[in-house]
Amino acid sequence: MIDLVALSKDELGVLLASWGEKPFRAKQVHGWLYEKGAADVSEMTDLPKGLRTRLAEETVLGAMDVAAEQRSKDGTVKRLYRLADGKLVETVLMPYADGRRTACISSQAGCAMGCVFCATGQMGFKRHLTAGEIFGQVWRQHVELKARGERLSNVVLMGMGEPFHNYEPVMEAVRRMMSDLGIGARHITISTVGLVPQIERFADEGLQVGLAISLHEATDAARSALMPVNRRWSIDVLLEAVRGYVEKTGRRVTFEWALIHGTNDTVEVAEQLGKRLRGVHCHVNLIPLNPTGGYAGLPSDPGRVEAFVETLGRYGVPATVRVRRGIDIDAGCGQLRERVLEAAP
Repeated sequence: MIDLVALSKDELGVLLASWGEKPFRAKQVHGWLYEKGAADVSEMTDLPKGLRTRLAEETVLGAMDVAAEQRSKDGTVKRLYRLADGKLVETVLMPYADGRRTACISSQAGCAMGCVFCATGQMGFKRHLTAGEIFGQVWRQHVELKARGERLSNVVLMGMGEPFHNYEPVMEAVRRMMSDLGIGARHITISTVGLVPQIERFADEGLQVGLAISLHEATDAARSALMPVNRRWSIDVLLEAVRGYVEKTGRRVTFEWALIHGTNDTVEVAEQLGKRLRGVHCHVNLIPLNPTGGYAGLPSDPGRVEAFVETLGRYGVPATVRVRRGIDIDAGCGQLRERVLEAAP
C-alpha cells in the first residue's frame, strides 16, 4: 500500500499521472489532504468514483496505527504509534490556555545518543524514521485538530531520537510542514544533543526554524557522564559552533536544561553556566526532570529552581522555567513505549 501522506506534492503528481489522471487531480487530492484535512479517501467527494475506489484499494493515509494513548488532566495527549514494520514511536500534543497547540514528535525509533536520564536513550537505537513517518505524525495532529475547529500552531522535534542524527529526512519533513501544512518556520523547533557538524550545516540551510540544544551540565566532566556526546564535542567546541550559528543566522539559540535535584541545580552550577553563556545570544529553558525508571534522579524543588534562574540573571543570561506537562501520563519521551512493552505477554 502506498502512503499518500508520505508523498511530496511532486511525487503525488507522478503517481496519479502513472494512473492516467490529469494534473489537476493531484492538486485536488493534495487540497483534500492538507487544506481540507481529509482523514479518509471517502471524504474526497469531488473526485471521480473510479479514482476514489483505486485510492481506497491501493493507498493509505498515514502508515501508522495508534498502539496506545494516554490523556493527562492538563489536556496533554500522548500517543504511541506503531509503524508499518512494527517499530513504536511517540507523539505528544500539548494544548495551552492561550490557544496554542504544540505537537512534540519523534525523528527516530529509539536513540543512539545514550543520555542516561532519558527513557529513549536507555532503550538504544532501533532505526531512523523516514521523512514521511516524521511528517505523518504532524499531519495526523493537523487533521484531528482541524476536525475540531482548531489548528496545530507549533511543532517541536523533541520526541524520541536525535533529529540531527537523521538530518536529511528531518529537513525534508520540516520543509513539508511549512509548505503543505502552512506552519511557519519560527513555530518549528529542532532539538539536538549538540552534533557540531550538523549545527554548522543547519546554519547554512537558510531556515528560520528554531534551534534548541540539550546542555544540562556546565563542565565537561559532568556533561560527559550524563551525555556521552560530550566526549566527542566538548562544551567549548559546541559553544563555538553556536556562536557561528548565531552569527550566520541572527537567530537566538535555546539551551535545554533538565534540572536534577542536587546534581545540576545548585547555585554553583548556575554560576559556572552563567560564565560560559555570558555574551552568547541565547535563552535557557529550564525543565524540572521527568523521572524515568532507568535513572534515579529527581526533579528540583521550586526554591532551587528560583535560585538557579536568579543566578543566571546576574550573568545576563535569560532563563525561564517550562511548565511540566503530562506528568501523570508518562509524558517523558520513551516512557509510554516502555510501559506498553512491559505489559505485553
